[in-house]
Amino acid sequence: MILWSSAFITSKIITDNAAPFLSLSIRFGIVAFIFFLFFIFFSKNKYISLKALKDASISGLLFHGLYLGGVFYALSKGITATLIALIVSLQPILTSFLAKIYLNETLTKFQWIGIILGFSGAFIIIISDLTEGLSVIAVIAGIVGLISSSIGIIWQKKIGSDLPLSANNFLQAFSASIFHLILALCFEELFINVSINFILAMSWQIFAVSLGAFLIFMWLLENNKANETSSLFFLVPPISALLAFLILDESFTSFDFIGLIISCFGVFMVSKIQIKI
Repeated sequence: MILWSSAFITSKIITDNAAPFLSLSIRFGIVAFIFFLFFIFFSKNKYISLKALKDASISGLLFHGLYLGGVFYALSKGITATLIALIVSLQPILTSFLAKIYLNETLTKFQWIGIILGFSGAFIIIISDLTEGLSVIAVIAGIVGLISSSIGIIWQKKIGSDLPLSANNFLQAFSASIFHLILALCFEELFINVSINFILAMSWQIFAVSLGAFLIFMWLLENNKANETSSLFFLVPPISALLAFLILDESFTSFDFIGLIISCFGVFMVSKIQIKI
């Protein structure tokens, strides 16, 4: 979770130095190339069916395209790393709700209470930040990221995959790279400030996050329930808040603290308490 939390900090550094969709296209272009090499040289099965191609590409658009696109765009519009981490880390709540509908995974009475607490805590922080000048479009972009990541988990868990991880991740990264390139060319003023901070942040996201944290995440998703895998995300907001305070000098108000505690407790209830109704 430290790797995953660090992604929000490095994402803020990247969006301060480059157009969000352009930077994501570059990142996933490099990631796709690396996974392609792993696939060619280390995978025994080189066959990719049209169905597997379609399924992996859809996963890539949900996880790397809409989810990270929403996160990066929100950061480029001034949202704090702490708040965007909190918004998208409500994923276990939304995922558990969707898993009940589409995967027949059960929810308990205490998990329903956790859902209410989780969204209430996030609502407190969002309203507090909106009154201090946060743009609505940044919040909407964060919500798009939240919904996309949750749907992505349900989609990936529902379809499964017979592809090696290297092939699956190559297709996901490649589809995301093309998606972000199209968005960048159509909607962005293209710019990159190739500073030391940008290079370090981009390198960290490519090697530590995309090649490290996401591979771990995909492995966990293949071997656990959807709501059990997403439960790990309840640790992301407090870790991200601490890193943002130490590295980015982000302020942390009393309302932020109260909302964060309520939301994290709600996500914990959704993720861990298994008392049936």
